[in-house]
Amino acid sequence: MSTQSIRVLVVDDSVLIREMIKDRIAETPGMEVVGTACNGELALPALDRFHADVVTLDIQMPKMDGLEALAAILDRQPVPVIMVSALTQRGADTTLDALDRGAMDYVAKPEVGSPDARQWLDELVRKIQSVAGADVAHVLKIREERKERRQQRRQQEPLGKQISQVIPAALADKCIAIAISTGGPPALAGLFETLRPPMPPIVVVQHMPAQFTKSFAWRLDSLSSLSVKEAEDGDLLRPNHVLIAPGGKHLQLRRHGDGVKARVSDGPPVSSHKPSADVMMRSASEAFGPDCLGIIMTGMGRDGSDGCRDIRQAGGYVLGQDQASSDVYGMNRVAQIEGNVDRQFSLSKAAGTIAVQIKRLWKASCAAAP
Repeated sequence: MSTQSIRVLVVDDSVLIREMIKDRIAETPGMEVVGTACNGELALPALDRFHADVVTLDIQMPKMDGLEALAAILDRQPVPVIMVSALTQRGADTTLDALDRGAMDYVAKPEVGSPDARQWLDELVRKIQSVAGADVAHVLKIREERKERRQQRRQQEPLGKQISQVIPAALADKCIAIAISTGGPPALAGLFETLRPPMPPIVVVQHMPAQFTKSFAWRLDSLSSLSVKEAEDGDLLRPNHVLIAPGGKHLQLRRHGDGVKARVSDGPPVSSHKPSADVMMRSASEAFGPDCLGIIMTGMGRDGSDGCRDIRQAGGYVLGQDQASSDVYGMNRVAQIEGNVDRQFSLSKAAGTIAVQIKRLWKASCAAAP
């Protein structure tokens, strides 16, 4: 972005929410609210009039809801859109749909009067700053290509759970640790649609609020031939199974006898996040040592870079998503610049790249066996 202010269009049917967002943005140097609208229909002429750099868009609105408005806005102008969602099951499901359809990011607003109001407004400001200037046309192209590949795969290979497949014993003591944030839900959907058993245990930190990660895990499970669930304290890591860190909690991995279990705990944010990829990856490096494959993907900020460093220092290997296939080249960019990535990959080739590295780990452990 240039030195000019980030121009924000606020679309929400609640007068109170519109004023809260306006007041918070007014406090922030380099940002201004150039217009507001109370529904999607009014947002379209406002977009033409004010030429906003970023749109904040409520999901539940009269006349034209958030999903309809999102499609109309992106059809008219490829502008970064941040969805403003309620902390409900319906809000989570609709938000995930919006991300698939081209929204750049989202925030979840608590109940009016909640003590967390300032927190979500601060988060909204950070995300506006992050997505301003994003090449939305490029992001939409990436997501459209993913949809086309998804349709082709479904025609060629009907999805079915394959977790009963024979599992090489060597895979049980290995791990894939994934760090991902902005742009993550559609990217992970594309990844888990293409991964095929046998796979070692997989753990994922996707930055999301508490009410969203269970819905997200269900969605991934419906798309994948692997088994995907939100992690619970005491879950045993198993091959062909994926654990998603629960929103608002840290996920760590701890040795327990011959196996490794998930430890879900509270605590302060680390690297500005809870769950934190750095926390999860550090524990994965301690639990699995050289048998850990770290993967850092699209997302803003730097969470995960230190965790990737820990995995490499323990003898593991780290893959980083490349810029061309990332919605936001942030976390993965930091890890690459800081020397914490062994190799970059394109999302379209992720499954094959991961399979190659898992075979390498498998062969290495077999060669080291007495």
